[in-house]
Amino acid sequence: MINVTKTAQEQVKLYFEGKEITPIRILLNGDGCAGPSLAMALDEKKETDAVFTFDGVEYIMDKDLMEKASPVDVDFSGTGFRLESSLLPPAGCKGCGSGTCCS
Repeated sequence: MINVTKTAQEQVKLYFEGKEITPIRILLNGDGCAGPSLAMALDEKKETDAVFTFDGVEYIMDKDLMEKASPVDVDFSGTGFRLESSLLPPAGCKGCGSGTCCS
C-alpha cells in the first residue's frame, strides 16, 4: 500500500499544473548503510506494477518491491519529498563506521 500525505499530494499537483499528468514510479534508489532507500520518478506503467491513485495521480511500484516495502509513506517537508517504508538495513549493520556493511 502507498499512502500520500495531503502536503505531498499538493506539491505533486503543483508540479503537474499545466502539464500532462503521468504516473509517478516509486523505486529502489540504493542500499547503503542506513538500509534501502526509495525514490520517485516519472515513468510508464508496466504489467508487473501495483497502481495506487490519489486525486487523479497514479503512483506505481513494482509488485515484488511493494510486497517487501509496504506500507510506503510519501510525505513532503519544506526541503523535498520523504519516502518511508518497511525496508530494513542489512542484518548486523549499525551505520557507517561499524565495519560491517559499509566496508
